[in-house]
Amino acid sequence: MSGADAARADATAAGAEAEAALARAFAAAGVSGWLHAVDLDGGAEIGIEPDAPVVAASVFKLPVLVELCRQASAGTVALTQRVQLPAGSTPTDGGIGLSVMLDDVELSLRDLALLMMSISDNRATDVIMELLGLDAINATMRDHGFPGTVLLGDCACLFETMEQDLGMPYDDIAPEQYEARFAAIRAMRAVTATETNRTTPRETTRLLAALWRDELLDAAGSAEARRILGLQVWPHRLSAGFPDDRVRISAKTGTIAHLRSEAGVVEHPDGGRCAVAVFVASTTPAVRNPAADRAIGEAARIAVDHLRSIRGCS
Repeated sequence: MSGADAARADATAAGAEAEAALARAFAAAGVSGWLHAVDLDGGAEIGIEPDAPVVAASVFKLPVLVELCRQASAGTVALTQRVQLPAGSTPTDGGIGLSVMLDDVELSLRDLALLMMSISDNRATDVIMELLGLDAINATMRDHGFPGTVLLGDCACLFETMEQDLGMPYDDIAPEQYEARFAAIRAMRAVTATETNRTTPRETTRLLAALWRDELLDAAGSAEARRILGLQVWPHRLSAGFPDDRVRISAKTGTIAHLRSEAGVVEHPDGGRCAVAVFVASTTPAVRNPAADRAIGEAARIAVDHLRSIRGCS
């Protein structure tokens, strides 16, 4: 066997070992998993069903952010534009951020985007989407090579379909009723990839890569998107896999019923950069499922460690 053949064999074996480790991590947490990770500079990648359609949940807010920054760069909207939200005006479920505020609010568009991405504020998302237009968001995804990333509606639309499918608001289901209603929950359109906002793990990492390489937006638009993504507050999923505080995580989470996800860019202090997207489905309806949350971080670490090993990074 030649040296080149031996190297290819070693790479194949290492990839198979990493995929097996990913499968074990998902199985240990009692979840099914879909993943894609790519080295933004070296191009190496690894995936577990990376092209399968997956429920975007709040990861769909990433295309919304992209379209906001695109329209801002084009001069269609201004990020400093002020938006007034009178108390009680068209609330959106979500239990956080503007959804639960009781008084009048006035914010700039970029600060609404910060709430949308950093704490996954559903009301902020819907305000931005109404301004941008659903068709425009989908057109940008389609026209720039992301045909599997499709938005059917905003957050209010998702909650409406859940209420229609369950015969009651999802948030009205008491925790002790989850098991009895789990079959109905798993049948909801909102957790069925073909019937709700969707993407694929590979398209999600490609979208992130385009933002980090200034390939989809101009430099200013890309920088603004990266700034906002870097301000996310949740430490319990991707970040849990990278406890070194020098590692920068810029990401967006997604949660709906038994589905959890996070997609982002992991940047090491040596300059290495990897985009990674992890989507999992648990076999329990529990809202609090730390094992599933940790599995996202562990899977991301396994994938990123594998990609870094290819480049000789530790």
